[in-house]
Amino acid sequence: MAQKPVPKPAKRSARSGVAGPVPGTAAPPFTVPCDGGGTVSLADFTGKKLVLYFYPRADTPGCTTEAIDFSRLKAAFNRAGAEVLGVSADPVAAQDKFKAKHKITIPLGSDEKRKMLQAYGVWQEKSLYGRMFLGIVRSTFLIGPNQRIVKVWPKVSVAGHAQEVLAAVKAL
Repeated sequence: MAQKPVPKPAKRSARSGVAGPVPGTAAPPFTVPCDGGGTVSLADFTGKKLVLYFYPRADTPGCTTEAIDFSRLKAAFNRAGAEVLGVSADPVAAQDKFKAKHKITIPLGSDEKRKMLQAYGVWQEKSLYGRMFLGIVRSTFLIGPNQRIVKVWPKVSVAGHAQEVLAAVKAL
């Protein structure tokens, strides 16, 4: 069985340290499979604010906390005119299991081919215990109703992050 080519890690912008789109630029279009079947696309959010967050792996401690926090605040995001979408490279079946186990209420996209992850610059070289590997750098993008990047949170720390993003959405 032939191996699928793995996308190369994103290069960082010297100006901002961000490895993907920066505030003021157009959000890269995407269409990925979504939990529960079907697909989700950037076009689905035209005219709405979108909180697009990328997480390394379903059902790991930090990713679980982050998904629960965004789910807990889903109604507040909706009142502020925003939708929330989480994306990882996990298969849809893993997303479904993760969502059911932790009662996650936000949609979860699956980018196993890593095209969206690459477009947003979150598929990068990482290091763990001295071992280098490619993976998702936990990041969040606030996309405006005009589908332009409003704010980027690279290398997110989970504690308090969902609340910080909600405050930025309300200020928009």
